[in-house]
Amino acid sequence: MQSSFKAVLILVFLFCFGSSVLVSQPYTADERENIEIYKRLSPGVVNITTINLSYDMFFRPIPSESGSGSGFIIDRSGHILTNYHVIEGARELTVTLADNSQRNARLVGIDPNNDLAVIQLEDPPSRMTVLEFGDSSKLQVGQKTLAVGNPFGLLQTLTTGIVSALGRTIEAQNGRKIEGVIQTDAAINPGNSGGPLLNSQGKVIGINTSIIGQGNVGIGFAVPINTARRVIPDLIAHGYVRRPWLGVEAIGTDSLRRLGVEVAEGMLIVNLVNNAPARAAGLRGADSRVRIGRYIVPWGGDVITHIDEAPVRSFEELAAKVESYEPGDSVEVRIVRDNRPGKVRIRLQTRPRP
Repeated sequence: MQSSFKAVLILVFLFCFGSSVLVSQPYTADERENIEIYKRLSPGVVNITTINLSYDMFFRPIPSESGSGSGFIIDRSGHILTNYHVIEGARELTVTLADNSQRNARLVGIDPNNDLAVIQLEDPPSRMTVLEFGDSSKLQVGQKTLAVGNPFGLLQTLTTGIVSALGRTIEAQNGRKIEGVIQTDAAINPGNSGGPLLNSQGKVIGINTSIIGQGNVGIGFAVPINTARRVIPDLIAHGYVRRPWLGVEAIGTDSLRRLGVEVAEGMLIVNLVNNAPARAAGLRGADSRVRIGRYIVPWGGDVITHIDEAPVRSFEELAAKVESYEPGDSVEVRIVRDNRPGKVRIRLQTRPRP
């Protein structure tokens, strides 16, 4: 009798309150994850406004807002990671936090080669949301992505998608190639640049940096966070990235080979920078010019074919291989001089500050 009474009570409860119980849980597991990540981490994403100077007809300076982008807080000292192109040329930097308060910021360091920059709040608040870095080397195509930023100046916007591809190459504004870039279909529009690309644990896996076209077309790119992790200490400590340096100006020999010139495949040294490691090691630059058909081309320099065991056939391959070392490392440079192969051991130096 008692068990029957309990069963009746359960039925009455489900009839009266069951529908409200169901309504109180309207979100899927994926939606709850998105909501939790946004609430927890969006306060660490900021809007960056840049001020430049223009001049009137009487050459009087007139401050004017030149652009805006996104960034995110990376430590308790108020350092913010963003894209270089967001802050390039700025005279003043204003940061809008998630609570709509504004603070001035100063430029700390730049890495145009990877389209990265670090700025710092001049008066950081006592409590800040710091975003945690993930590991971009472990990404898989198909895993979830979340992008937080300020597209078109609309603050604190969340879009979601997946990792569409890995290992893409895009071009930075200075013409250098950025390797290993993440492609995502999470909507990225103007103003998203510099904002974080997150995984499903809310960890930063990339810095949203570029889109194809003038608006979102389902193809966005992000610089891997492991690239940023490698350069941030130098940006904060020195203002630039202390990269190893060979000190050569070279061109690929593929163009000469297409003209019918018998020359080794590699990079022909056109010029050697004064006081550079390559000059000190005895490498030779071009010492003449020759006419081949309608073209005048440099001639007489060494052809670099390998750095250690890696072949180098383009400027991008040469730069990428050299920059995989640290200043002070010793590398074996294979060359062809006067049609004879040779090897030179060179100790890399720190590239002079730009």
